[in-house]
Amino acid sequence: MSMARENAFSFVALALCILLAANPTSVESIGVCYGMLGNDLPSRSDVVKLYQSKGIRAMRLYAPDRDTFNALKGTGIELILDVPNDVLPSLANDASAATNWVRNNILAYDGVSFKYIAVGNELMGNDANNILGAMSKIWDAICSAGRCGQIKVSTAVRFDVLANTYPPSNTVFGASHMGPIVNFLKNTGNPLLVNVYPYFSYAGNQGQIRLDYALFTASGTVVTDGQYQYNNLFDAMVDSVYYALEKAGGSSVGVVVSESGWPSAGGAATTVDNARTYNQNLINHVRNGTPKRRGNLETYIFAMFNENQKTGDETERHFGLFYPNQSPVYSINFN
Repeated sequence: MSMARENAFSFVALALCILLAANPTSVESIGVCYGMLGNDLPSRSDVVKLYQSKGIRAMRLYAPDRDTFNALKGTGIELILDVPNDVLPSLANDASAATNWVRNNILAYDGVSFKYIAVGNELMGNDANNILGAMSKIWDAICSAGRCGQIKVSTAVRFDVLANTYPPSNTVFGASHMGPIVNFLKNTGNPLLVNVYPYFSYAGNQGQIRLDYALFTASGTVVTDGQYQYNNLFDAMVDSVYYALEKAGGSSVGVVVSESGWPSAGGAATTVDNARTYNQNLINHVRNGTPKRRGNLETYIFAMFNENQKTGDETERHFGLFYPNQSPVYSINFN
């Protein structure tokens, strides 16, 4: 090898090492949702330190929070920030309100790595009527600030917006508000955020869905749909979204899984072992994408902590990877 070629090779190798060091696997695929519905949770700064110590490089935050923003400054942790559902009506028909929201909650915090703004979470029926107006005005405000190349704007939807989901190729959007939203996302180059929970599908259909299929532990193909074979429910659910997008004219629209997880107590098949199995397999799996759409699938685990003030079924208070004292509910490797 000549000296010039050796030096060139060494330079390329060094550059590659730097790139890999700056972009560990956890950056590519996995974030964790940080819910705050508890009266015994750690301080914001301690939470951010826990993310850093575990190599968690992305966070979802369900409402603007100044103390969390300040703790995130300079960390490089990428952020999905929600516009809370109750704020959407004030933004949907008022461009100045959207501009103020972006100025106060995004532009005011240099050093925070905002990646997505989720305009509403799991809104359905009449409550969904304000999504498109609020989303478009937030997008305009982001672009006016020169940030539309850096921050994406979308909404987070529940799986219930879909219909005819078996097999995945039959899937369409059943919620009427989704067509205009898909068109907006296509025209602006923004992805759709989707909350995907095989747990709830399994718990509600235990006679039809195998537990190993829901936990990523099936030993072979469970569902065949045309050219694609599925050995886990998560892939089938995500591919259902891709099929629905295609049929709505949004084949170019990407998907981000904005929530997924498995509770460790409170309901059917909610053991610590099952929660560990699901979430560890999810982490290991999403870097490869789905049968229909190969490649990294950005995914956010719900949630960082067990939250004792969440309402609803008992399972809602047991999705955490950690207890409020920061000890793990079970061991898990993010890398």
